[in-house]
Amino acid sequence: MLDIGWPELLVVAIVLVVVVGPKDLPRMLRTFGRTTSKMRSMAGDFRKQFDEALKEAELDDVKSIVDDARSLNPKTAIRRELSSLNKIGREMESDLRTATTTKPSDAKPATPVKGSGASDGEAPAPAQTAPIEGQSAPAASASKADPAEEGRT
Repeated sequence: MLDIGWPELLVVAIVLVVVVGPKDLPRMLRTFGRTTSKMRSMAGDFRKQFDEALKEAELDDVKSIVDDARSLNPKTAIRRELSSLNKIGREMESDLRTATTTKPSDAKPATPVKGSGASDGEAPAPAQTAPIEGQSAPAASASKADPAEEGRT
């Protein structure tokens, strides 16, 4: 810290003996030691108080964060959001109801389309016709049409 070696300490000791004298030197060294220990204890107390104040400040910050976390209630936030969605849903439902309900004077009777055959009591023509004799069914001919495919499987 001070980078003082043995030669420097020897020079300081010689100067002290010459200046103070051998008679008062022990008393002066005792006083110097006591003063040094008091200064160290005061510095330690100051450091301790400073550290405590710093911890209290940090604890206050942490405490405020914890209090904010405790006051946070996700249920209320979710309810608030869902209430707005429910309101929109109710509005849409009422709009759909008003759009789907018609006045009796506006309603027209359903009339069948002419030429469909359904109004005459006839059955509609089938979608597929049966194969004619002499011709094979389309599905059967498609499965036997490619003999190369049979060899691969």
